[in-house]
Amino acid sequence: MTLTMAHPREDARQRADAEKLADIFTSLERCFVLTLSKELSRGNVSFPQYCLLGFLAQQPHLTMTEIAQHMRHTTAAATGLVDRLEKLGHVRRTHGIADRRKILVEITLSGAALVHEARDDMVCNLVKIMAHLTKVEQKMWVQIYEKVSRYCQNQ
Repeated sequence: MTLTMAHPREDARQRADAEKLADIFTSLERCFVLTLSKELSRGNVSFPQYCLLGFLAQQPHLTMTEIAQHMRHTTAAATGLVDRLEKLGHVRRTHGIADRRKILVEITLSGAALVHEARDDMVCNLVKIMAHLTKVEQKMWVQIYEKVSRYCQNQ
């Protein structure tokens, strides 16, 4: 198998495109997080706390170790997030049935409602953005983001 080296001009063009994408990602992230944060600020929930609630909304419960792994945090940092969300009434801790020493975290109705409202706001904003794209561009956007998402999930 022979590896071919990219042409220096192609490398420079790819680098320039990557720099442009970095600026776009930063701008989009700021836009989406600020819009999302308006929804979250009503419940005094931070973006990392919202992410944790999102994970919990998809599972019946998670252990502290599982939460730390999902969030890519230490168990101590995950405990801090859970503590704050528990004080707000968005999650609750329970004991495992088979092993009472195991602490499980589950989302409450208020936490699930907050996730639903924030996600609904996000979907509405994306629909507005997609209205500025052709049907082909919309499909391409989704396909590209799915591919990027798969890459990121495998990291």
